[in-house]
Amino acid sequence: MIKNNLARKDMREGKEVMNEMEIYLKSTEAINSDHEAIQDAAKGLTSACTSDLEKAIQLFYFVRDSIKYNMYMISVYLDDFKASTTLTRGKGYCVQKAVLLAALGRAASIPTRLVFAKIRNYRVPAHLIEQIGTNIFPGHGYNQFYLHEKWVSAAATFDKELCQRNGLRTVEFNGMHDATLPKTDLVNNPYIEYLEIYEPQADLPLKWLTKEISKTWGTGKRAWLSEEDPKDYEVPLR
Repeated sequence: MIKNNLARKDMREGKEVMNEMEIYLKSTEAINSDHEAIQDAAKGLTSACTSDLEKAIQLFYFVRDSIKYNMYMISVYLDDFKASTTLTRGKGYCVQKAVLLAALGRAASIPTRLVFAKIRNYRVPAHLIEQIGTNIFPGHGYNQFYLHEKWVSAAATFDKELCQRNGLRTVEFNGMHDATLPKTDLVNNPYIEYLEIYEPQADLPLKWLTKEISKTWGTGKRAWLSEEDPKDYEVPLR
């Protein structure tokens, strides 16, 4: 009788965990994991994998290196954040890459969510500091996968080529330990400082993100797809 009660308790707890995970498996307007291109990409990237751990690693490195980091893709418009859009463009900034990785994770049946943090980037180029007036970014986005009954962080933000070109450490992900942006660069100078980490999100919090983006980039910022795109936004006075 005791064993049966324990077994039923384990089953109830297991169902509760599964119910909690469902929200991190759903397709949304931004994290559109049910999009044909996302489904095809997830299947192609993970076809040889035999576990969720292997799948998560494959998806992480694809987004890290095949989707090139580009800060000027920052936008306040939903269309610029859709996972399928970022996949097609092949470039994006941290949040867009995180949304894509969340969609690929969910398409591979791995509970995946978004995490946002306020960070200070000590390696921001001087011309960008001059342009936006700060090295603090309140809406840095990355991911968490649910693997081996725990959430594991993964920041697929900066591609390897960019890191090598700028003397930065690459983020390496093994699916077992948190992989966030490093504190120092390759010569141990200060690089990334996490100032505040917010509650994980099941979907893109566009209203909040737009408010934070507008503080730095002004209202109306749209992704710049090429050098010819008009840059007619207004940076807020500081």
